[in-house]
Amino acid sequence: MPLEAYKIIHIGAVLLIFSAIGGIALHAATGGTRQSNQAFRMIAMTHGIAVLLLLVTGFGMLARLGIARDAMTAGWVWVKLIVWIMLGGVLMIPYRRPHLARPIFFIAPLLGLVAAAMAIYKPF
Repeated sequence: MPLEAYKIIHIGAVLLIFSAIGGIALHAATGGTRQSNQAFRMIAMTHGIAVLLLLVTGFGMLARLGIARDAMTAGWVWVKLIVWIMLGGVLMIPYRRPHLARPIFFIAPLLGLVAAAMAIYKPF
């Protein structure tokens, strides 16, 4: 698959992840519960599929760029992995801890910016 296709799928997955996190966080912040969210199953499935696509396309891009072998020793790859694993697990926190819903709504995009900066600048 061409590098450009990996990039498009990767960016689409990022958009889906943030849509899911934002939707759940806003619903929980306004007093909603998992039981009252009729779209929860669809959102959770979308989020899970998007996280899988994100990881697969990320590693696919590393392979396509020819840096897959060196990537596991690169600090920026590990930072991105940690950020995306955190964002992959954050979906249930707003319903379990509603007081964290608003901070998650704002912190999640900041984590995304950290991941983007790591990919662009590759600082270490």
